[in-house]
Amino acid sequence: MTNRVPTRIANILVNALKGGVVPRVGLEYITVGRTQEIAAILHDIDMIEDGGASFRFIVGKYGSGKSFLLQTIRNYATAKGFAVVDADLSPERRFAGTKGQGLATYKELLQNLSTKSKPDGGALTLILEKWISGIQADVKAQTNLEGEEFDSQVEKQIYAAASSLEGMVNGFEFAKAIATYWQAYKQDDSATKSNVLRWFRGEYVTRRDAKADLGINFIVTDENWYDFLKIMAVFLVSAGYKGLLVLVDELVNIFKIPNSITRQNNYEKILTIYNDILQGKAKHIGFLIGGTPQCIEDRYKGVYSYEALRSRLAEGHFATDDLKDLSAPIIKLQMLTQEEMYILVEKLRDIHAQLYNYTPTLKHEDLLYFLTVEYNRVGADTHITPREIIRDFIELIGIIHQNPQMSIETILGSNSFEMAKDGITDEDIHADFVEFEV
Repeated sequence: MTNRVPTRIANILVNALKGGVVPRVGLEYITVGRTQEIAAILHDIDMIEDGGASFRFIVGKYGSGKSFLLQTIRNYATAKGFAVVDADLSPERRFAGTKGQGLATYKELLQNLSTKSKPDGGALTLILEKWISGIQADVKAQTNLEGEEFDSQVEKQIYAAASSLEGMVNGFEFAKAIATYWQAYKQDDSATKSNVLRWFRGEYVTRRDAKADLGINFIVTDENWYDFLKIMAVFLVSAGYKGLLVLVDELVNIFKIPNSITRQNNYEKILTIYNDILQGKAKHIGFLIGGTPQCIEDRYKGVYSYEALRSRLAEGHFATDDLKDLSAPIIKLQMLTQEEMYILVEKLRDIHAQLYNYTPTLKHEDLLYFLTVEYNRVGADTHITPREIIRDFIELIGIIHQNPQMSIETILGSNSFEMAKDGITDEDIHADFVEFEV
């Protein structure tokens, strides 16, 4: 029986999976498999915490679980003390563009800035004030100062911490914005604090406006947004976080761009970030980018159409479908095995029963029968995905719960099937999978 899942989480899980989308919470209750892939990414996270940087593509077919894996890693990272930003690419959000599409991606990332105590995004204000409170606590612990002397010492340390960012590209402006926020914080000037937050979020349209409001003759743009993320990562570490994880999904939206020059500009931006990170020019930051095999490997419109990226990312001569190098920049997701899918539907059966407060009626043989039917569909060997199986299963248990007089054979049909591939045995059911605990 699945560990008791809070009702709110169970409701989110069932409704999101029924709708074919990845829930942002509760993934630890339903994660199975992906042992090696998760281990590789967690190693990256350890390196980021130690001051390194990482860049990975997570590649899988639609419905194969790449978005699920990204959200699972997101939840793990925030629980471990990282700040995480995430965004889905779209026609309006790209890595580069002539109409603010790169800046739009940055804005989406900052809007979704999440931490352990603020897991649903919008954590920028909390982070800034936590940083200030941390410095105040340090000064209080180290001195007996009070009143203006205390404020003066806090201010001195804040400026010292901010000045450490000035050696980075655009670091001086970033440091000035932090100092301005401190002054507004001390004076309870909500208007100025709001303007500083707008500046960090990339919401100023012109330098003139930023200069008038904050005295900062600089703004986040399509060209420099990645540099700002690098500075943000270093600042977050000084604020007590382990680093910054950047999750970008739906890379296929770059592949779909009809204009070849625009596509190439986006791939050039990806190359710039990739080179910067692998050459050791960034610290405490990691990128995970989700996409389909076609949007990576297509030689006409995909990432591999940009020769400089293809030469860096393409596999060598020794990797095969069964022998993968998970330290490579591209992690290719294989479909979950039938055994892993059994574990998943078993978990979903129990969560559904908890949510609607009934005793599960589907037995071991029923779950096997359901998977047998799914895997014996025409074309299932190459086309069926976990997303489809999950949606079908949630629909099935909903129908059976609402129509208890019906049997699974009545709904699915009474045809006799053998498992599509090697079959699932009782010994296999609880083998070869790992639960991912957050």
